Amino acid sequence: MEPVAGLSALAAVALLLLLLSVHRWRNPRCNGRLPPGSMGLPLVGETFQFFSPDASFDIPRFIRDRLTRYGPIFKTSVVGHPVVVSADEELNHMVFQQEGELFQSWYPDSFVEILGRDNVGEQNRTMFKYLKNVVLRYFGPESLKESILRDVQRAVCSSLCTWSTLPAVELKEAVSTMVFELSASKLLGLEPSRSKVLRKSFFDFVRGLISFPLYLPGTAYYACMQGRMSAMEVLQQVLEERTRSAEAAGGGEARCHGDFLDYVVQEITKEKPVLTEGMALDLLFVLLFASFHTTSLAITLAVKLLTDNPRVLEELMVEHETILNQREAGGESDGDRVTWKEYKSMTFTSQMRMHHVSQVINETVRLANIAPGIFRKTLKDVQFRGYTIPAGWGVMVCPLAVHLNPDIYPDPLTFNPSRFKVDTTRWR
Repeated sequence: MEPVAGLSALAAVALLLLLLSVHRWRNPRCNGRLPPGSMGLPLVGETFQFFSPDASFDIPRFIRDRLTRYGPIFKTSVVGHPVVVSADEELNHMVFQQEGELFQSWYPDSFVEILGRDNVGEQNRTMFKYLKNVVLRYFGPESLKESILRDVQRAVCSSLCTWSTLPAVELKEAVSTMVFELSASKLLGLEPSRSKVLRKSFFDFVRGLISFPLYLPGTAYYACMQGRMSAMEVLQQVLEERTRSAEAAGGGEARCHGDFLDYVVQEITKEKPVLTEGMALDLLFVLLFASFHTTSLAITLAVKLLTDNPRVLEELMVEHETILNQREAGGESDGDRVTWKEYKSMTFTSQMRMHHVSQVINETVRLANIAPGIFRKTLKDVQFRGYTIPAGWGVMVCPLAVHLNPDIYPDPLTFNPSRFKVDTTRWR
């Protein structure tokens, strides 16, 4: 009987410890009142629900269901980490305003593996500013004015000419290819023939980007990681070739290709470099991904929305025709090229009013769900509306939930660019 009693006691202790662990998981320590919500299952949390596919324009079901149940701020657990999700416009604004003071850039480990351990989002505040300055040296206003605007127009005109000869065009793929080739050229100086292999790797990467992080053959996450590894191999080869070329030409100061890679090579070949090769590769990877994926998505959606809304398309054409008429009347034509002055007249103005183009762009981006979630981590306990977000917790800002909030944007799933005509303060 004694062995049986001993086993029963051991089982009781094990059960007690298990129940205690579950209780602690579901009720995390907090020096205050946590937002409402559920931490889900121990260790797993609500990861499965978070990564469940949702291809609609609407707020993802995971967010939508919890907004209905808990309100605009709720707690959850994703891939083993406690997270507060915010669909509150004021809290979202606070997160970005207090960057470096109360919050810092952060992503769950599975996202870090996808974007790279040395990606810009994982750097400290000083390094982040340094990398930002490196990028702006090439992609700043002067570069936009002098070369990027010209190169974008050339790429679009060339693609339109090619598409016009085809019986049909799969728009999303065609636009993605056009934008990727332009991005690869501006960033790496690659010709379309060489960027083709890199493009396939990135397309594989994107398809599994938002998927459950299970690294097994046949899963979307596995395909995503394989795409990343293939892309990184190409990027490393290109970087090594350019570095050798720069050294042979007399050191890292030789910049003769006119692309962003020139600046990267100059930084990593300095006598005391701040930028490591690993950071450079992850920076190039993230810039390629961000430039082609988000842009191609927005362009494709804009074409569909304009096609479905002929009245808006007509207004847009009137604005463009006005620019053409002014060009002819003023005699300031630069051939068929869009000038910087014309570009600014489409999207920016010194008066507090919006032109048709910027209304269309803003409304398209509002609906596009380009960034479904932006992650940060608290540096200290954060107090907001009676809730406490503990230090070390993740915060997921959900722009889409704000963009589709009917209290802010009436009839939010309707494409209505005129909603931005008067009130510009809502667009942040």
